[in-house]
Amino acid sequence: MASAISLSLLNGATPLKSNSLHKSRLTPLHLRTISCSRLSYSPSSREISLKTQSTVPISCRRSRFDFVPRCGISSNDLPTEKKKSFGEWVEFVGEAVSTAFPIWVSLGCLLGLMRPSTFNWVTPNWTIVGLTITMLGMGMTLTLDDLRGALSMPKELFAGFLLQYSVMPLSAFFVSKLLNLPPHYAAGLILVGCCPGGTASNIVTYIARGNVALSVLMTAASTVSAVIMTPLLTAKLAKQYITVDALGLLMSTLQVVLLPVLAGAFLNQYFKKLVKFVSPVMPPIAVGTVAILCGYAIGQNASAILMSGKQVVLASCLLHISGFLFGYLFSRILGIDVASSRTISVEVGMQNSVLGVVLATQHFGNPLTAVPCAVSSVCHSILGSVLAGIWRRSAPKQLED
Repeated sequence: MASAISLSLLNGATPLKSNSLHKSRLTPLHLRTISCSRLSYSPSSREISLKTQSTVPISCRRSRFDFVPRCGISSNDLPTEKKKSFGEWVEFVGEAVSTAFPIWVSLGCLLGLMRPSTFNWVTPNWTIVGLTITMLGMGMTLTLDDLRGALSMPKELFAGFLLQYSVMPLSAFFVSKLLNLPPHYAAGLILVGCCPGGTASNIVTYIARGNVALSVLMTAASTVSAVIMTPLLTAKLAKQYITVDALGLLMSTLQVVLLPVLAGAFLNQYFKKLVKFVSPVMPPIAVGTVAILCGYAIGQNASAILMSGKQVVLASCLLHISGFLFGYLFSRILGIDVASSRTISVEVGMQNSVLGVVLATQHFGNPLTAVPCAVSSVCHSILGSVLAGIWRRSAPKQLED
């Protein structure tokens, strides 16, 4: 409990009044250990006292200009910084790797383009396992409190969901028409446009000074609903380009998205110690999985990409720029605050491209269909990071206040 201690405790004498300090020649006073957090002066008793809370070494001296002693903490007496434990170092490295996800994904795609044989060991079954682990890690970040939090922001959540499954699918369709993409590229672009928001959007939202809680909720909502929305929209928009197995897409999305997310949330709710133990390594595993899967998709079609890659890159960039732009504009038109509008913009503009890679590999006969999905992963990572850097320089008004 905090208590007032007279300055006389420094020398163990009777209480010193301010005038006795003036007459004293003891400057500076000897260094003693005292519990101190605030200095106060009583005009009636002319006694100076210190509010105590925590024990720190202080040194006091008399001022030449008044009767109030000046106290300061010596830098040599400050507690030294505690060394990081092994677990803290693992978490630190994991965060560093996750923050640099655009670099790792770009390197994976570049390696797949220059040396396709690097990813010959990757099999379709491995892609399913990799994405399942990634979705499990995402589920471990969710709790029942997150689901309850959706009730406090229904307008933002509904607007984000609506824009996610309208702006991106339609943008992919019109970009395919505008650039007159070949059928396999058009189908792949539409597929990635119909995918849910990507988990990397949570990191980008944080950097952009957005609403991180809303970002997590939007990612969870769009991911769970992708079981229905992704196969349905892909079948409707891409059927003119290629035959789409809607039921197969539904079952695969259920297997690699919904079940792992629900399993992760269950573990986080009832096995918190286990989740706390494994959660630091999940982000770098997810980043590595995305980089490998994108490199694999690029490597499978390296020669075709070198011949017509510019068209795919342009289409992917236009798709994601449309998502970022219209996601923000429509949110502001709906009267949503700046921070939440930034969040919706990032969520709409950044897709779960690796899900597109897996679905294209499993259910489309032409391997070139997966190329726009892999290229999309690089494009939205770079564009999202640039946008976050710009927005980080200007904090929303509600944050400034």
